[in-house]
Amino acid sequence: MYLVAGTSKLTCKGREAAAICRPQGSDAVVAHCWYRRKREATPGAERRRSTVKAEVPVTTTAERVLWVDAPSRKYPIIFRNKPSLHDSELFAPHISGNSVLIVTNETVAPLYLHRLREGLSRCPQVDRVEECILPDGEEYKTMDSLRAIIDVCMQKRLDRKSTLFALGGGVIGDLTGFAASVFLRGIPFIQVPTTLLAVVDSAVGGKTGINHPLGKNMIGSFYQPHAVIVDASTLKTLDPRQISAGIAEIIKYGLICDEEFFNWCERNVSKMVSLSPVAIQYAMERSCQCKAAVVAADERESSGYRAILNLGHTFGHAIEAATGYGTWLHGEAVAAGMVMAAEMSRRLGFIDEQVVRRIEAILTEAALPVRPPPSMNVETFLTYMAMDKKVERGVLRLVLLERLGKAIVTANYERQVLVDTIEYFRHLYQEQPENYERRLAHLRPK
Repeated sequence: MYLVAGTSKLTCKGREAAAICRPQGSDAVVAHCWYRRKREATPGAERRRSTVKAEVPVTTTAERVLWVDAPSRKYPIIFRNKPSLHDSELFAPHISGNSVLIVTNETVAPLYLHRLREGLSRCPQVDRVEECILPDGEEYKTMDSLRAIIDVCMQKRLDRKSTLFALGGGVIGDLTGFAASVFLRGIPFIQVPTTLLAVVDSAVGGKTGINHPLGKNMIGSFYQPHAVIVDASTLKTLDPRQISAGIAEIIKYGLICDEEFFNWCERNVSKMVSLSPVAIQYAMERSCQCKAAVVAADERESSGYRAILNLGHTFGHAIEAATGYGTWLHGEAVAAGMVMAAEMSRRLGFIDEQVVRRIEAILTEAALPVRPPPSMNVETFLTYMAMDKKVERGVLRLVLLERLGKAIVTANYERQVLVDTIEYFRHLYQEQPENYERRLAHLRPK
């Protein structure tokens, strides 16, 4: 069975169906389907249409395909729930040349490099499988790492039909995609994400790049992959902190564009934390469906709509840069940033206190921080936020919540409201430092 959400089709044994999937309970999704069944082949036969409402359990054996229909390239996100990195048939259709380069890191390589190498080596058109192993961590998302990838491309004489494979999390995906976009002015690359955050966020949408000491992702390009291939079995080797970081991005989608999905997340957050196969598969697919729709509508942030995906990121990126890349995981910083954005939204009259408390509660249950570092003051935040990519003509646009399930991008706020929001968290720490520190207890050493 294939769930093709980018084009809103469900294809199952020859049946085509426009489908909108919604959660029901904890272990199923409901598909409201318009099935078009072909009549037996007879001259002049017409299609008939019937309405089917069916409870479709999300199984752990199905291969599911979600299409991203970006203006620059249409490509699949292929979900597999069994070990599949060794399966050459999964990769061969997406490789055009005879040479591939796997880019990964020192943590992922011992776990999965040999499996992917085996699968690619068995592709009939592939003669060479090269590899580039980088250090692990956000602190290595740098020009030096980018240069290391390109050095291997040059030394191994890759050409315009060679394909790069990003085997790892968000850092590897962003680095590999950026290298693919600039080497020979653009060669194919395929995302093979191995972290939950990469599956639901960074592997999809074509944003690639590296960090600068003054700002996160300030150097990069828009460059879509040729495919995203998800082997969900790789999530089993993630530590709890990495799982929670990915859940932060999943919750974000409910906040910005799907209140019903947020409600589902509230009911199922513990199952996501434990990687319950049914819950995590639905969460991944729904998150990717949300992002695919946004990317299709505004691939390069030309209209500003795509910026809603950055809820919590302006505050979060400032936290990452100020504390040193890698100290806070990206999802952890985004979680704290979403609470800060929610508090500012409340101060502007968009949402009420109850919504802020619900956001704090679900993030806390997901073992995520809901407070910024107490070491960061107003000046520190504003210094790093001034380097944000959403600054236009010296004015910082922020992603805020107009209501639960709808985000807006706006510069229509008084600067003092932003200052007061940051100061609010400083006052919380000063009044109850022990309670504040408990809100940051999830920042266990990696």
